[in-house]
Amino acid sequence: MAGTSTKTADKAKSKAKNVLVIVESPAKAKTIEHYLGSGYTVKASMGHLIDLPKSRIAIDVNNEFQPEYITVRGRAKLLKELQKDAKASTQILLASDNDREGEAIAWHLNNALSEKTKAPIKRIVFNEITPAAIKESVKHPRGIDEAKVNAQKARRVLDRLVGYNLSPLLWKKVKNGLSAGRVQSVALRLVCEREQEVEDFIPEEYWTLDADFMKGKSKFSAQLVLYKGTKPELKNEQSVKDIIEQIKDSECTVTDIKESEKSVKPKPPFTTSKLQQVAANRLGFTSKKTMQLAQQLYEGIQIGSTRVGLITYMRTDSVRISQTAIDDVRSWISKNYPEQLPAEKIEYAVGKSAQDAHEAIRPTYVKYTPDSMKEYLSRDLLRLYSIIWERFVSSQMVNAKTKTTSADICAGDAVFRVSASKLVDKGFYSVIKTLSAKEEVTGSLPSLKVGEKLSSGKFYPEQHFTQGPARYTDASIVKTLEEKGIGRPSTYAPIISVLLDRYYITRTNRQLVPTQLGKTICKILVDSFPDVINEKFTSEVEDDLDRIEQNSLVWNKMIGGFYGPFIDRVGQVMDTQESLKGSLDEVTEEICDKCGKPMVKKLGRFGYFLACSGFPECHNTKSIPLAKCPVKGCDGSIVARKTKGRGKEFYGCTNYPQCSFISHFKPIGTTCPKCGWFMVEKYDKKNGFYKSCINPECDYLHSADDGSDS
Repeated sequence: MAGTSTKTADKAKSKAKNVLVIVESPAKAKTIEHYLGSGYTVKASMGHLIDLPKSRIAIDVNNEFQPEYITVRGRAKLLKELQKDAKASTQILLASDNDREGEAIAWHLNNALSEKTKAPIKRIVFNEITPAAIKESVKHPRGIDEAKVNAQKARRVLDRLVGYNLSPLLWKKVKNGLSAGRVQSVALRLVCEREQEVEDFIPEEYWTLDADFMKGKSKFSAQLVLYKGTKPELKNEQSVKDIIEQIKDSECTVTDIKESEKSVKPKPPFTTSKLQQVAANRLGFTSKKTMQLAQQLYEGIQIGSTRVGLITYMRTDSVRISQTAIDDVRSWISKNYPEQLPAEKIEYAVGKSAQDAHEAIRPTYVKYTPDSMKEYLSRDLLRLYSIIWERFVSSQMVNAKTKTTSADICAGDAVFRVSASKLVDKGFYSVIKTLSAKEEVTGSLPSLKVGEKLSSGKFYPEQHFTQGPARYTDASIVKTLEEKGIGRPSTYAPIISVLLDRYYITRTNRQLVPTQLGKTICKILVDSFPDVINEKFTSEVEDDLDRIEQNSLVWNKMIGGFYGPFIDRVGQVMDTQESLKGSLDEVTEEICDKCGKPMVKKLGRFGYFLACSGFPECHNTKSIPLAKCPVKGCDGSIVARKTKGRGKEFYGCTNYPQCSFISHFKPIGTTCPKCGWFMVEKYDKKNGFYKSCINPECDYLHSADDGSDS
């Protein structure tokens, strides 16, 4: 009897539901397995298991551009484990991300697993990792979206054909080991063109004049806006002094007061690009860091005994919100800020170029307020979650209202104006802490009346210089890429990262600056391939990929129309482009301390360095001295170094550890005329870029714009 019951139990167990769910990351797998419970096994593919090989182009240009896929190196063991799991399962659900890359991952897995199992293989997708969303997706599996796979295939093949033909050109004409990408090269062009504008800009001097006014004990400042009935052109200090001389003893009278109210609308919930822009501007995050943190919030955070996906999918170009989420947030607002709840839900227009495949980025549960998440999230995760939560909740609240008071004060022939704004109805600002309402509140004024006499105080003439175009930052380059239709939400952060990793650009004070290597590569590519390395072509490619996904364009016909003219041009440039190899090298007066030969300044993958001209017999290399060490009695030089771990650059003495001098500002190659220490470039919001002495005991400082002492 015992033996029979055991066999029956084993037989029943073998027929029990055993569904294999495959996602992309272990963190996501852990969260989803917790939601699905028994009967489900959730495994991670760790991204692409099958892809093009790195060692060769692997595109059959004579056979309709068919790609040659292989198992990614180092992933064969994982693939075999998944095949083994699939063989033991009653059903397989492919749950990779709901985008083109995710669909391609699912397609490759479907092909690889179907060879090893007879179990049905289906695709499931979801926009948020919550119990309801996951269980609902499991109820409605579908087949692979072949059109979406073809769109990914077209992009992958096009990028491979461009990159694997342009890179050898750069190896031959510039330097071994270089690479070029279709989208990244256009982004590099934008950065280089902006840098040229920055370098070409000639600042012009202008002045402003502020004055203090008093009503009783209340003092406030106003700015000169009119002189003798017209807007004054204050081009130099003397013009300001002349006005001060004319009006300094004049009676001061309030001549006009205006009041106005403005309604401030809440902003829509975040898209990927807007999230990256705000995180860069308000939190100082790079695009890469923002997406890494958002990925963690999406895939699941341990909150007590449960794991929760705190935000929806973070790669989206849509501001659309589901009705369920609208109901959730309106219910929360009605309980916590009933006076700020509009009568109807607020809808935001989806941009014409948006694919609208996903909702906007929002919290999955409004009840998880930033305050309630403090003990579960790291500082940076909490800061990012806070702006996502605040932006979403505030987007469904009533407008804020501001009141602005403007007063004109006449002093002789001069009119000074002062304005002050205050928030009279907080509206949606009621829930905002991280992104405060400070920009809506400016200054304060005592109660004034037209005709009222005021006392005048000190004058404040101030010199300024017109500001040229700003270099791109993570925020502004992402905004530009989006506006010009270059790339998609999933590619903005990788574009910047690739350019930084290749040392085509550097990030200085949050600004993106092209290196000499980047400028050289950009010039060759733009001059030789103007029809490819331009924003119009790149935007048109994105449109074509959308058409492929909509089944209105055949993917390899798109590739065929591009490839012929392109490969012909590659051949022409190979034959005619002058070689620049060695042109970036520069012989220096530095002598090799190993063999006595001159050192050569060379451009490597991570910037310039010194190498012995006796190479390959002598392999000696050194960092380039940027300045002499200012420490008294030290004969060392200041060179660039990197911190362990994060690799953040700083500048230290070559005699370390005997000399411990360090600077976090880069020497600019000039010495201070006052004390002899080296000069550095600094930046702050008030002064912009300016040059300053590194000596903490020296007060020598002058503007980066004018070069004059101050």
